[in-house]
Amino acid sequence: MDFHALLIELKEKYTQVRKLLDTDDKIIDETKPYKNKYAAINILKEMQNSLLEQSNNVVKEENDVNTLLAIISLNLGIVYVETEELKLGEEYFINCIDNLSENEILPQRIIPMISALNQLGIIWSQRNQASMSKTFLERAENIYKDFININKEPINMSTLFLIKLIDEQEPKLVLEKLHTLTLYYLAQIYGTLEDYLKSAIYCHMTLSRQLEYKDFESIDWSLNAATLSQFFLEKECFSQAKHYLSAATYILENYQNTLTTIETDVENEETAAKLENYKHRSADISRCWIKYGILLLSASKERLLIKSENDNEQEEMKKCEIDKNCLINLQFTTIEKNIETIANEITDNYLLDFSDAKLIFFKINEWIDSAKQYYSLENHASDYVQLIQDQSQAYKDLAFFHNDEGQQAKMHKRRIDMLEDVLKELHETYYQSSCRQIWMELGETYSEILDIKLDRLQATDERPTANMLKKINNLTASAIKNFEKFIDSLKSSKIFIENNKFPDEMIRPVLSAYFHCGRLYNKFITPDKQQQLENVQKSYSAYSFLVNYCERDSNAKDLMAVELSVCKDFVKLLPLKISKLKLEINH
Repeated sequence: MDFHALLIELKEKYTQVRKLLDTDDKIIDETKPYKNKYAAINILKEMQNSLLEQSNNVVKEENDVNTLLAIISLNLGIVYVETEELKLGEEYFINCIDNLSENEILPQRIIPMISALNQLGIIWSQRNQASMSKTFLERAENIYKDFININKEPINMSTLFLIKLIDEQEPKLVLEKLHTLTLYYLAQIYGTLEDYLKSAIYCHMTLSRQLEYKDFESIDWSLNAATLSQFFLEKECFSQAKHYLSAATYILENYQNTLTTIETDVENEETAAKLENYKHRSADISRCWIKYGILLLSASKERLLIKSENDNEQEEMKKCEIDKNCLINLQFTTIEKNIETIANEITDNYLLDFSDAKLIFFKINEWIDSAKQYYSLENHASDYVQLIQDQSQAYKDLAFFHNDEGQQAKMHKRRIDMLEDVLKELHETYYQSSCRQIWMELGETYSEILDIKLDRLQATDERPTANMLKKINNLTASAIKNFEKFIDSLKSSKIFIENNKFPDEMIRPVLSAYFHCGRLYNKFITPDKQQQLENVQKSYSAYSFLVNYCERDSNAKDLMAVELSVCKDFVKLLPLKISKLKLEINH
C-alpha cells in the first residue's frame, strides 16, 4: 500500500473516531458510559498499527509519519484519561511528545505538542506533584513562544488526515486557546507552589486572553477577576484591585443586558436559572467591592496612626509592595475605556480626612444594600450577618476620621443598634458562631462608647450628673453582659467541659473577653461599698482566670503576652483593695 492509499484509509478511520468521541455515550446506553470511547480506542490502535507497518516503506521526513503517530497517541491518551485510566493516558501523552520532539515547532506539530504537554501538566497536578506539573506547562509555554517567533500559521490535526471537521475552529484560534489553557494551569500551579505574585500575573494573562479571543463565560470571568482583586487588595495595591473589580462589574452588567433581552423574548426555567445565578454572583461582586472599601478605610486609618506616632511628614508609609512596572502591564486593554466610568466612581488613594472617608462609607453602604438583595436574612442568614458586620466595621472606621467625640459615639451607637437587631433574629444554637462574633463585637462597641464618655468626664471639672453616671454604668453593664454571653457559650461547650480547654482558634478571643471583663468591672461608679466590693471581686476573678489558664497552656501564654503582664499586676494588687473594702464595710 502506498502512503496516499494509507492516508485514505486513515481518513475514514479518523472520521469514525471523531464521530464516536463527539457523541455522548450516555445518550446511547447509560449502562455502558464508555462504550463509544472504547470503540474509538480500538480504531485508533488499528490506525497506529497500520502506520507502524507502513512506516518503513515511506519517506518519514516528507510524509511526517511521526506527527500522525503523535496525533493518534494524543487521542488515545485523552480517551484513556476520560475512561479514568490515567497511567495509560500518561504513557500515550509521553509517546506523543517523543514523536514530535525532534522538531516540535513545525506548523503541523505545534498543536498536538502543546496539547500533550498541557495534559501531562494536569495529570501531575492531580497527583499533587506541582513541580513536575510546572515542568511540562513551562515547556508548553516556551514552545508556544518559539513558534510565534517563526511567524508561521499552525495546521489543524484533522487536516493531516485530509478531513475538515464540522464546526472546527481555525488552527490559529485552536493554538491560542491551548496557550490560554497553559497559562491558566500555570496560574494554579504557581499558587500551589506559593508563588502568589506569579500566580496572579498568570491569572491576569489568562483573563486578558479570554477577553481578546472572546472565549469566556461572563459570570465565571467576572468572579475570577473579582477574586484576583483580593490578592492585590491584601498588598494594598488599591489601583490594581479597583481595575479588576471595575472590569468584573462591566462584564457582569453586559451579561445582565443580554439576560434582560432574552427574558423579554421568552420565559423558561433555563432563563430563570440564569437570572438567579446572575443575582447570586452580582451579590458576590458587591461583597468584593465591600471588602475593597473597608480595607481602604482601615489602611488609611492605620497610615494616619503611624504618621501621628512618628510625627514625621517624610515617614515612609506602607504601600503596595509590587513593582510599578509590573502593574503597568496588568491592564485589560481591550475594555480599558469601557470600565473608566465604573472605576471613576471610587478612589484608590489613601483617605486623609472625614470628607474622604465619608464618600467611601456611602459607597460601602450602596454595595451592602446591593448584596442584601440576594443575601437576605430569611434565605442566607450567615451571609446576611456578615454584611451587617461589614456595615458595623465601616461605621467603626468612619468614626476614627471624625474629630467630634459626640459624633463618634453616635456612630458606635448605630453599630450597636444594627448588631442587636440582627441578634434578635438569630437562634443562639443554630447560629452559634455568628452570635459569638456579634456578642464580642457588641462588648467592644459598648466599651468604645464607654471610653469616650469617661474621657469626656475626666476632661471636665464639672461634677457628673446622676444621668451621666447612669449612662456610664449602663454602658459598662451592657459591655460586660455581651462579653460574658460570649464566654458562657464557650464554657458550656462540650470541648471545654471535657478538656477544661478552649479550642485553639478561640483562645485569644475568649481570654480577651476575660481581660475586658476584668477591666470593665472596675469602671462602675457607685457610692455603695458593698457593690464596689462585688465589682472588684468579679474583676479579680476575671484576671485570675486568664492568669491561671496561661499558666497551664503555653500557647495561651504566648498569645496573651501583653495582657498577661497587666493581669498579673492586678492579681497582686486587687486582693489589697478587696481587704480594704471589707474593712470599710465592717466598720
